[in-house]
Amino acid sequence: MEKIVEQGLLYDFYGSLLTGHQQKIYEKVVYDNLSLNEVAEAEGVSKQAVHDLVRRCTAIMREYEKKLGMIRRFGKIRESAEKLRTMASSGEIPRTQASVLLGIAEEICSDLES
Repeated sequence: MEKIVEQGLLYDFYGSLLTGHQQKIYEKVVYDNLSLNEVAEAEGVSKQAVHDLVRRCTAIMREYEKKLGMIRRFGKIRESAEKLRTMASSGEIPRTQASVLLGIAEEICSDLES
């Protein structure tokens, strides 16, 4: 997984478990795409401090994922919903059942996106 995508996913799922200060710095580096120097200057800390904080936060959130598996579960649920969509659209099952399956799949996908 590309590093920035992984960091984004980790933050989406586990960012609220970080302290406010950690969230602020992490967001500036990962989401606002500011350089370590820019963040360090704005926060009045060293570039190394920003680098260490981002690395530590990423490690913390990876550990959360290792223990809780929320990103993995999210992916499996999304994959299952896509299978339901495909099955409902295949024409291999009766129309009424396909309509019900498609409705369930759309509801699951909608819930996952909100």
